[in-house]
Amino acid sequence: MKSSFAGPERAVRPWHGRIASRWADWALLVVPGVIWGASFLFIAEGLAAVAPTGVTFTRIAIGFLTLSLFPSARRPVARSDWAGTAALGVLWFAFPLTMFPFAEQHVSSALTGMLNGATPLFVAVVATVLAHRLPERGIIAGLVIGFSGAVVMAVPALGGSSSAFGIALIVAALASYGLALNVARPLQQRNGAIPVVWRALGVAVILTAPMGLPAVISGHWTLRPALAMLALGAGGTAIAMVLTLIAAGRIGATKASATAFLIPVVALVLGVVIRHESVTMISLLGAAICLLGAAVIRDPQILRTVLPRRLMGVAARI
Repeated sequence: MKSSFAGPERAVRPWHGRIASRWADWALLVVPGVIWGASFLFIAEGLAAVAPTGVTFTRIAIGFLTLSLFPSARRPVARSDWAGTAALGVLWFAFPLTMFPFAEQHVSSALTGMLNGATPLFVAVVATVLAHRLPERGIIAGLVIGFSGAVVMAVPALGGSSSAFGIALIVAALASYGLALNVARPLQQRNGAIPVVWRALGVAVILTAPMGLPAVISGHWTLRPALAMLALGAGGTAIAMVLTLIAAGRIGATKASATAFLIPVVALVLGVVIRHESVTMISLLGAAICLLGAAVIRDPQILRTVLPRRLMGVAARI
């Protein structure tokens, strides 16, 4: 009798495991996207109290202190990965997190968040160069869809006071992110996410302190920007980075970067609700397209349910 029930029992467990794994992968994409979408609002609030270099140093220092609370942060990192971890401190933290506050002196927080939807393109380009091959067709389709949505959202804002210099700073930061996420994946797989991020943040603290610490000391702090910096450092610089690094190890750097397509949507919503910014219908359409792009990168089979069967047949023959 035992043998007659053993087969079905073994068949059920893997099914539940796959469902749980899919939900975990989705959570690893959605949660960082929501946190980072709010980050640009927090940056704008912080700039009311301190200079851009002070915003960068404060969020990195708070992120470092936040991860210091986790005992796993002090797990050793292989000596051969020290250089890569230090590079991550520059590429993922010190450089791009310095670019964003300076950019928001020239462009709105909503537009900054919208443009971050292009991050997966830079990740995919770097991954393609490193692997010497193109991504899967489904991932390419998701990248094209997501980037199109980001462009659609950004176009109406470009007619306002946005500065080309500010946009150039954002693009430079996104290019750095693209390289960083590809560097981070093997480091995470060998050493774990928290030890790598904690050490990289430590490097970034050292690099940003000379200009950032004096700005923090001379800042005009009130409760609102202080709380914004606390949320930015603990959430956007520590927790979201760790979750994204875990996602990169589980599903790959390109797929993990799909979380960036959620950033424009969150930034757009917060711009309306918190900052009372006006939003056009075309921006709302772009937000929907961004969400579709993120979903397609995570699961290219979604295209089969979105596109008519005839179009899918044409796409398969191309």
